[in-house]
This record gives sequence, structure tokens and C-alpha cells, in this order.
Amino acid sequence: MKISLDETAGLLEKAQKIIITAHINPDGDAVGSSLGLGAFLMSKGKEVRIYIDDKLPRNLSFLPGYDLIKRLDDERFDADLAVILDTDMGRIGAVSDLIIGKKTLNIDHHISNDGKADYVYIEKRAATAEMVFEIIDYVKAKIPLSVALPLYTGLATDTGFFKFSNTRSYTMMAAARLIDCGVKPNEVSEALEQKPLSVVEGEIEALKTLTMAANGRIAGIFLDYELSSKIESTEGFIDLIRVIEGVDVAVMIKGISPNVCRASIRSKGFDVSKIAMKFGGGGHIRAAGCTLNMPLEEAKKMLLDSLVSALEENK
Repeated sequence: MKISLDETAGLLEKAQKIIITAHINPDGDAVGSSLGLGAFLMSKGKEVRIYIDDKLPRNLSFLPGYDLIKRLDDERFDADLAVILDTDMGRIGAVSDLIIGKKTLNIDHHISNDGKADYVYIEKRAATAEMVFEIIDYVKAKIPLSVALPLYTGLATDTGFFKFSNTRSYTMMAAARLIDCGVKPNEVSEALEQKPLSVVEGEIEALKTLTMAANGRIAGIFLDYELSSKIESTEGFIDLIRVIEGVDVAVMIKGISPNVCRASIRSKGFDVSKIAMKFGGGGHIRAAGCTLNMPLEEAKKMLLDSLVSALEENK
């Protein structure tokens, strides 16, 4: 059931024991909105557990509460509300087993959300972190740095540090308010830009797989399981090719096992969410992703063929 901002705030206010989760392959918005909402609810005296069923990006370890995020454990937390952030219920991995039978609230800014949670609050916003800020602002609560820093990080990462087309005046206002709460933008950007040498070496290897298609309108990099398993994080890899002159669509596929791949797709206007949804994924018009249960070469051919065909149809 779709609900309003007021109803969302009311559900969070009534709940006392809360599970928070976000999507697998977590990014700055998934982690930032989870930590920001978690810290806010804990400041209200609520008991909160945060689970994300995947490895967390190390460059987000500067965020307060980062070590509180659990992958999974055997604890059966008797929550009265499970909050799914930045995705729908189909992309939270094994955390879905922890929330069986629990009331679910889904807060998301993705247009492709399947709406299967008990309560769904979806708005077209720059980031889920922006929606969490809006909820906190709506109830006129004070925002401590432990809440502001993760929310600002979620905003910054999902807007490309306020360069992407999803940046609105409200986004900038929210960022300014969070800065007034003590966030130092330079420290956030410096922390996020730090990369281990192994990641830089991984970027070099990834670029060796560069493939161009559709007369230069599509650029792709393709990491097999052997290569991707050696790289600590591939966050930002797709941006290496998105900036190539003449490229309308950038795609990265990486093997997460010999027969399972994850794809990230970015565009400069073409609706890539429709392509991702064909393969069981979703996202935004300009940024989407999906999981492909097949070997890398098969996934590469299938996704490239779909993108080429879609571009041809939308000339």
C-alpha cells in the first residue's frame, strides 16, 4: 500500500523495535540512508538493528555506525517493523528471511520499485537519503552529526557530488542544512576518493576489457569472476568509461560467481531502467542494474544486444 510522508513518519514513530536493511551491492546511498535513519531512530530511544547482506564498501568506513551494520547473524530480533531502504524487497538478499512475518515499510526513490512491501513510500528524489532527511525535517527533529554525515554522504554519492541531473534545488537545500549540522564536505569527498592500490590496479585491468558498440554510443567493461574476486571494490569503475566522448550508455558487468553476474548501466538520457527490468533488475532512467544468472560472456552478449536494439529503436 502506498502511503504519504505523514503516514511514513507515523509508522516510524509508533515502532519500538526496528530492522533496517538496504540492497545487496550497497552504495553510498544504501549505507548512508540506513545509518542516518538508524542513528535518528536510536536517538529516539528505539531499538534498531541494521543488516545488509553483502560486503560494505571500505571507503564508507568513516561513517559513524559503520561497524554496527551486520551482514547476517543467528539472532532472532523480535522487531515490530522492518524498513527496506533504497530498493524493493527483491534485492535485500538473505535479510528477507529475517523479516518474514514482520510488518514492512519500504522507503525508496527508484521508479522501478515493485511495491510489494506492506507500506510503500516512494518519491522521485535524488537519493533515499534525501527522503530520510525529509522525514526527519517533517517531524521537526534536531539532526545530530551522527545522522547528518551519513545522509549527506548518501546525497553526495547518488548525485555525483551534485553534478547529475537528479540534483534539484531541494537537494542542495538539504545538503546545506546537513552542512549546518557539522558536515564538512571536503572531508567527505576526501574519504570517498581514497582508494587502495589494489583498486587502482583493478581499474587498469578493467579498462583492458573495454568494448565499444553501436558506433561508439555504448561503452562496456567486463570483469570475469577471477578478476572481480581480486578487486576489493568496483565502485566508480563505470564512471571511467561514462565520460568517453560520444558514449550515450555505459555498462559494467562483473562476475560474482562463475555463473552469476551483476550489471550496472548508466546513460546520458536514454531510459536504462527498462533494460534492467527486462532482466529482473531496475533503477532510474539514467542509472540501473540487474543480476544475470549466467556466465560472463553470455551476459555480455545478451545485455549488449538488448542495449544496441533499444538504442536503434529510440533513434
